[in-house]
Amino acid sequence: MRSAKFHGRHETEDRVCEHPTCRNAGEFRAPGYRPNGFDGPGEWRWFCLDHIREFNAGYDWFEGMTAEEILSAQSPASGWRTESAAFSPKAAVDGMPRWADFDDPLNAIAARASGIRSRAEREARMAMDGRFSKDEAQALETMGLGSNTDRRRLRRRYSELVRRYHPDRNGGDRQYEVRLNKVVEAYQLLRKSAAIA
Repeated sequence: MRSAKFHGRHETEDRVCEHPTCRNAGEFRAPGYRPNGFDGPGEWRWFCLDHIREFNAGYDWFEGMTAEEILSAQSPASGWRTESAAFSPKAAVDGMPRWADFDDPLNAIAARASGIRSRAEREARMAMDGRFSKDEAQALETMGLGSNTDRRRLRRRYSELVRRYHPDRNGGDRQYEVRLNKVVEAYQLLRKSAAIA
């Protein structure tokens, strides 16, 4: 099946227009009887050029929607309201910005990118310092500690983060479990480090 890029024609010889009175080639697709969903992209209906124009003239994308849903779908910011895990209201515990802290979505994305960049720069500086390996520098970042950390400060920070991320402290919510595991791994690495006195 060949597709002509700019006008939506899918040339084929074996597909017939689905209009009941037409026998022309069905080269243009329209939404099918089963919509897109979890089970896949749905089914297409195929029409000739005249009947696809007729179909499109009568097609109502907003059919079955309330006035509020239509207004929301037409909004230029449609889709920006969906929060990723990084910008959820509970996300700022690791120092990264939250979606709710910004009026403009582009400012939120820029702040997150600069936070990631500065984190990488701090890790590189600590690794180049010579005292810490690259893994130890990343572990210090995970713990939110600098290169001047001692064992006492490391233990205090570890217990603080475990209390913060443990499911028992979050009403049984296990959403911070991955972060808790990273903290535990970082602590296990740093407590054996010769660079921390």
